[in-house]
Amino acid sequence: MPAPSPDAELAALIDRVGRRDETALRLLYERASPKLFGLAMKVVRQREWAEDVLQESFLTIWRVACDYRTTLSPPMAWMGLIVRSRALDLLRRRTADRAQLTQEFDEVMAETFESDAANPMDTADASEQAWALHQCLSRLEGRQREVLSLAYLRELSHGELAEQLKLPLGTVKTWIRRGLDKLRSCMQQFA
Repeated sequence: MPAPSPDAELAALIDRVGRRDETALRLLYERASPKLFGLAMKVVRQREWAEDVLQESFLTIWRVACDYRTTLSPPMAWMGLIVRSRALDLLRRRTADRAQLTQEFDEVMAETFESDAANPMDTADASEQAWALHQCLSRLEGRQREVLSLAYLRELSHGELAEQLKLPLGTVKTWIRRGLDKLRSCMQQFA
């Protein structure tokens, strides 16, 4: 009597697994797991993950073996489809987990590094504005530039400026007003 074909042998084991024969499940695992593990490795590309996929696949085979029909699919193709499905499920879960971890990490980083410090775009804008202000200040007359610089950089009042520069208060106020008008006009050219 000829030996049963590998497909017939696997189909018979799957039939026994469908009747909850644990010995048949062990034998099916011994015969099919090397090829199924290779398939899992091709999909997930990590040994530990492939082992998980194989374990989940055999749990699925245990649960659904009673539904297997040899007329619809060869045994290895049927089990291979289960392995492939479990492998893709694992990859989807890992991707979702990674996305969740990435989102949580981004939120933690945002909270950790949140500050009043300017971001790079703000710094670039400030640099451009500083350059434009420098250009406009250089167009003012010497004394007018000096009065404006002291007023805003040292935060001196009009009276303190008049006293420090030994100038009449009215002159200081006029120079500041006219200087600011010239700066405003000049800065609009750079906007």
